[in-house]
Amino acid sequence: MSIEIFHGTTILALRGKASIVVAGDGQVTLGNIVTKHKAKKVRRIYNDKIITGFAGATADALTLSEKLEEKLERYNGSLTRACVELARDWRTDKYLRRLEAMMIAADKENTYLLSGNGDVIEPDDGVISIGSGSTSAQSAAIALIENTDYSPRKIVEKAMKIAGDLCIYTNHHVTIEEIKNETLGIITRN
Repeated sequence: MSIEIFHGTTILALRGKASIVVAGDGQVTLGNIVTKHKAKKVRRIYNDKIITGFAGATADALTLSEKLEEKLERYNGSLTRACVELARDWRTDKYLRRLEAMMIAADKENTYLLSGNGDVIEPDDGVISIGSGSTSAQSAAIALIENTDYSPRKIVEKAMKIAGDLCIYTNHHVTIEEIKNETLGIITRN
């Protein structure tokens, strides 16, 4: 007996000089059937100062988000420390080790990818992605960065459209969250 699993998404984070932008599509797929079109996989936590995006099992991802928020409270909002501690727990805790999800977390200064292997990865070039359409989205974003003068938000919008056009597990219902570095405040919410 084969058990179908929910999977597929695309999360893309891009750090520009003036802002950090995180986007995620809304498609949820069970096997070869789309079961939801407008899931929200990008959220703000810790008094809207941190943006997270997740790929993988939804319940597992929400558990990770809650655990990250607990770590942020414990470490006074230090995203770096909270991510390292969460990754340590995720890798060593018997219950957390079974979670099937990945997460991107970003604040005004840092962007990290977290995995159950204990990884806390900070991108070299300010672009990172996870999920089934991540290669398409990240490749498109890098090409747009190198060949246009678009804003980070415009790059993310175009890269997510390309990923949605190419990846069958990614759609065009995209949630975008952005934090402006220059004002250190929230500028938009979709």
